[in-house]
Amino acid sequence: MATLNTAWNISLSALKADQSALSTIANNTANATTPGYTEEGVVWQQADPLELPGGPVSDGVVDTGAVSQRDRVLNRAIDQQTQTQAATQARYGALEDLESIYSSAAGVSSTSTAGIGNAMSGFFGSLQQLETLPSNPSLREAVLAAANNLAQNFNAASSNLTQQQQTINGDVQDIVTQANGLLQSLAVLDAKIQSVAPNTDAGVLEDQRQQDLASLSQLIGTQQTTTERNGITLSTVAGNPLVEGGVAATLGTADIGGVTHIFLGTTDITSAVMAGGGQAGGLLQVASSDIPSALASLDTLAYQFGSEVNAQNQAGSDLNGNAGTALFTLPSSAAGSSATIAVAMTDPSLIAAAASGAGPSDGTNAIAMAALASAATINGATPSNYLAAAVSSIGSTVAEVGATNTAQQASLTQLTNQQTALSGVSLDTEATSLANMEQAYEAASKVFTILDAIVADAINLGTSTTAT
Repeated sequence: MATLNTAWNISLSALKADQSALSTIANNTANATTPGYTEEGVVWQQADPLELPGGPVSDGVVDTGAVSQRDRVLNRAIDQQTQTQAATQARYGALEDLESIYSSAAGVSSTSTAGIGNAMSGFFGSLQQLETLPSNPSLREAVLAAANNLAQNFNAASSNLTQQQQTINGDVQDIVTQANGLLQSLAVLDAKIQSVAPNTDAGVLEDQRQQDLASLSQLIGTQQTTTERNGITLSTVAGNPLVEGGVAATLGTADIGGVTHIFLGTTDITSAVMAGGGQAGGLLQVASSDIPSALASLDTLAYQFGSEVNAQNQAGSDLNGNAGTALFTLPSSAAGSSATIAVAMTDPSLIAAAASGAGPSDGTNAIAMAALASAATINGATPSNYLAAAVSSIGSTVAEVGATNTAQQASLTQLTNQQTALSGVSLDTEATSLANMEQAYEAASKVFTILDAIVADAINLGTSTTAT
């Protein structure tokens, strides 16, 4: 009878194990399209053997529950690569906008008649016209109009770049708000995981935590450390704590010098966020470095160009025979020049077209001012060449960042494919497993039926029964 009981227990445990596997397969299939779901598998092990007089006898199989097919090291590598890729992607997109704004403002890469480059050409062209008839009122008015057009183009270019910087600042603030929500969610999930599954995989809870980590990696860069009881801590690359002991930090922002800075309490962690990656890291680099660099180039051009024109106009005589004055108003240094440059005079007679002491019909000084177009006065380059080089530099940066992002995306795709192969649900695989488990369940049921018939026959003491 002990032998029959043993067989009975083996078949019964097989039925339970197969049923558990079928439930797991059904759960996998139902969640095949659920974002972040990790495929589960059943782990079986031999049941504790029965100790009989003839020695230990197997008592069948038991399942230890569904276990997620998770590779935490791979997941962490994906998070880190996501942070790097998201940073260059965000920077690349912002740099493309910057290139478009700068090229359009410069007017050196389009066929339009607008832009600083065309405005400078128009200004120098008006001086060439004036040198032929220095006392002509219409030609003098044309010089002032061209000067105003040039100043307004500088102002507009500076304004557009500043506006882009402000837009990015707003984007960074939105990212911080989203990051704070994810940090709070991660802290709650981490506390639950440590409570319910301190020594094993927490299944859906860990899926949710990994989803939040993946979303956070898109936004900001973090460092992750595994702690006791299946928990994690998160910090910036500089070690500033973000999630620790089930408690989340709250990030804040403040405007410093026209750029949004990120704070943890009273600590400015902008540099750490920028170095860590994520969209915030890429956008902060554009707002704090790329745009200021582009603005500095415009400021240098406006300041040195305006200063050279002013100096030359002051070297001549105006229509009334007086010494020339400054044609443009400029700040005391290059900083902010493109935003503030303006024409200093409204009276066209103040244009000093004549050489010092010469009569109103002299155009010598107008010739000298027109010649500034080909003079290497802007950091060793002509005005047009300096502007073209600035546009080219931005274009080179865009191309470099774009190529880097493409390579990073390829690496991320490779890692993601590995994760999908390991943790993703394949409906074909689940269908095969389902067929196998159904057959195993039917086989265990068949054994169970046979045993039931044998026991019934024994109880009936010779009455024939048929097992089918």
